[in-house]
Amino acid sequence: MSDTTHDSPASDTLNGFEAEQADTPRVVVLISGNGSNLQALIDAQSYGELGGEIVAVISNKVDAYGLKRARDAEIDAVALPHNEYDSREAFDGALIKVIERHEPDLIVLAGFMRILTPLFVHRFHGRLLNIHPSLLPAYQGLNTHARVLADGGEEHGVSVHFVTEELDGGPVVMQAALKIHPGDSQEDVIEKIHAREHLIYPIAVRWFLEGRLQLGPKGATLDGMALPPQGMRLSHEDAAEDLDEDRDENQDEDD
Repeated sequence: MSDTTHDSPASDTLNGFEAEQADTPRVVVLISGNGSNLQALIDAQSYGELGGEIVAVISNKVDAYGLKRARDAEIDAVALPHNEYDSREAFDGALIKVIERHEPDLIVLAGFMRILTPLFVHRFHGRLLNIHPSLLPAYQGLNTHARVLADGGEEHGVSVHFVTEELDGGPVVMQAALKIHPGDSQEDVIEKIHAREHLIYPIAVRWFLEGRLQLGPKGATLDGMALPPQGMRLSHEDAAEDLDEDRDENQDEDD
């Protein structure tokens, strides 16, 4: 009878050989104000739907309400007032140092009201996501809701995009559309735009953290396939259904 024993894979595990645990992807969120998109990301994380962990929230304004949201969620909250620096470059240099201290896989702009320098954008190239309240490339810049309404626009929406040196010009990842109806006020539009932001931003962040979404030399890809210029577009009807919005749209009927 042989005295030689052969360990099974199970006994290897018991002898201290454990499968290596993958590190949880790390996210830093930049804000300037209320932080409602930050809250949507925090909520997704609390439900296990973000695909990673928000390790820090940084604001260029000390009184940003989003910092309280972070503290309430036991996330490191950092105020870095931009007015304490004598140039945009100096502020961005300090911001880079604070961000890198947290070793993030992704930096998410959630109402961060600063134009980023090329130094910053290059430093985190391919790891910067932003959300913009329009169907890019339409209505880049500020005051999008008022501009759409002033133009008599019938469609509006939101876009998640990679950040590049071109303001609001990086490759689009995902959009959610909103139909505008006669009589809609700016407040009506803003409420529905915010709901769409909160719907799609956590999805795009999860895609990135799961390794599905990437920025390559030819633009954004999802699961290795090039995304179209508008990214993955969620129609008004699909968004309204996902958000349980009242879809009684006063459609014209022919009698």
